[in-house]
Amino acid sequence: MAKKLIKIGLVGAGMFGGDVHLRTYADLQRNGIAPWLGRIGMDDWTRASVDIECELVGVCTRSEPSAQRVCEEYKQLTGKEIAPFHGETPWLDLIEKFPDLDVLAVATPDNLHTPPALSALKNGIHVVMEKPMTLDINEADEIIKLSKEKELLVGLDMHKRYDPDHLKIFTELINEMGDPIFGRAVLEEPLEVSAKTFKWAMQSDPFSYVGVHWTDLFIAYLKIKPVSVFAVGQKKKLIAEYNIDAYDAVQVSVVFDNGMNVLFVNNWITPKDFEANVNQESEMLATRGKVESDSQYRGLRYYIEGKGSHTANTHFTRNVKRPDGSQAYVGYGKDSLVACVLAVARMKFMGESLADISKTYPDAEEGRLSVAIIHAARIIRDKNYAYLKQGLGAPATACLGEKGITILDPYEGNKVIYGKPV
Repeated sequence: MAKKLIKIGLVGAGMFGGDVHLRTYADLQRNGIAPWLGRIGMDDWTRASVDIECELVGVCTRSEPSAQRVCEEYKQLTGKEIAPFHGETPWLDLIEKFPDLDVLAVATPDNLHTPPALSALKNGIHVVMEKPMTLDINEADEIIKLSKEKELLVGLDMHKRYDPDHLKIFTELINEMGDPIFGRAVLEEPLEVSAKTFKWAMQSDPFSYVGVHWTDLFIAYLKIKPVSVFAVGQKKKLIAEYNIDAYDAVQVSVVFDNGMNVLFVNNWITPKDFEANVNQESEMLATRGKVESDSQYRGLRYYIEGKGSHTANTHFTRNVKRPDGSQAYVGYGKDSLVACVLAVARMKFMGESLADISKTYPDAEEGRLSVAIIHAARIIRDKNYAYLKQGLGAPATACLGEKGITILDPYEGNKVIYGKPV
């Protein structure tokens, strides 16, 4: 009997590609999909998945040393060799060498997701993408159109959906809280990310990079669509101290079609001596209640002499020691990737269609709504930043709906920048 095998290729091995993606695929290669399905409520597929194997066959990075480094790390995790690829378009070489590839995982910088995704789809390969799917809704449409034509999955790493606190809030508490009125979501990244780790901070911003996690959470669970976007951003620290012309912080206010307003607050200049990797929290007011969630301080706090005080989010990812001394990788940080790989397995080995697996993983259709918000917010952010410098206030907003995306600007006049329904 032929082996049931899912072959995976990885493009990008930075902060998430080289950690969460790599560790996830290492665990899948070691023991398959079945051990992880109970965490995501997909345990009904466990018996059907026990003989499905996964194999990471190659990794693509921009430079040869980084590709070799990641291959060595993967060998240490699994004892298996994977092929390194590097250059401007290394995924093309990977696809050529492995024409039977099942999944291309895309973990490149935010502004570079589209080319590898389209290449994979054109070659009959499913795609799993880091968030945000794209920064431009036209690119998102192109990806979705091709995925439908080819009957191929495009899944997204939207792991906040699987955070146990969010599951409690959005699948249990909200049912008793009445109609949502207002929300606030904060995610603040360390300065090292924008100033050192990422070389592409000028092509993105903290809202596009991580605020998308929160927009997805409200969209996916509350089944709402954006109708209005207002955004402002500040440039002070990065440009003054690091000569990086990027936004330190961005605040985006979104009104949804249920009347709810959500304020998304993001920065990536949190100082190195902050006690946790990130600061994150949310609140939601409804007609019969309110819920607050501090995702940064989960209750585990400690200090060590000479190393300061710390809080730890052990829900995101944590190591669990196996009897042989190796470490399994557990947490909601990998759950969305597992959900996507399971969906691919159901299509390949269980005869299911895109329609059959709909809404069992974070998909491109839902991701498109977050891209629409990002696209509009980036334009509004820049307009209001320029107007504020001229002493003209921050008057620009965007309207989203059946007529597309319209920029409302009292100085330059209104302009439709996207003419399809959002």
